[in-house]
Amino acid sequence: MAIYLRRYTDLPALIYLLRERKITLLDPESWDDQNDSYFLTLYRENRKMKAVLALCFTETSETYHHWRVFANGSSGICVRFERRALVAALRRQPGVTTGRVKYLTLDNISKRDLDIEELPFLKRYPYEDEHEFRAIYESKTTKVRSLDIPIALSCIDRITLSPWMPSVMADHVRRTIRTIDGCKALKIARSTLVSNEEWKEAGERAW
Repeated sequence: MAIYLRRYTDLPALIYLLRERKITLLDPESWDDQNDSYFLTLYRENRKMKAVLALCFTETSETYHHWRVFANGSSGICVRFERRALVAALRRQPGVTTGRVKYLTLDNISKRDLDIEELPFLKRYPYEDEHEFRAIYESKTTKVRSLDIPIALSCIDRITLSPWMPSVMADHVRRTIRTIDGCKALKIARSTLVSNEEWKEAGERAW
């Protein structure tokens, strides 16, 4: 089991998280993967829920796919959380369940009947490289489009800034983040995924 969970998002969401000490679950209706959002709609309707919200993380290390799809552009960021502390905070919220996403092929899914309880944690096999871990909130009484859950800043192990953020800008962003109350000691780095000097130097030594 991975000891960290990563959340790819953007600077406004990060600032909100750090200032408010809250992480936000949202309505999955607007997700790009309409198969995924449809399963959550089916789950909500079948269970007669007023609200089903979700928040997605990855259990895997940094990938180009995660940056480009979930945190594209210079304002993208990745928050690396201590898994146990974060999951404990999420589960303290009534109505929240957490778990790994399971990936199935069309052949898999055509050969068996699905349990309605599986739907929030199923995706198509082509998404398997995402290694997704998900938090789901459900309510039969309250219709909401978002839900803030309190978390301690100590849940955060590291913040990584976008590999497309200019270095001079990254220095200013790093200093600004550390002015937020309680964030002075946060580990903050800029990703070198798309341009790494050590990698380039290794190529220069080739002969």
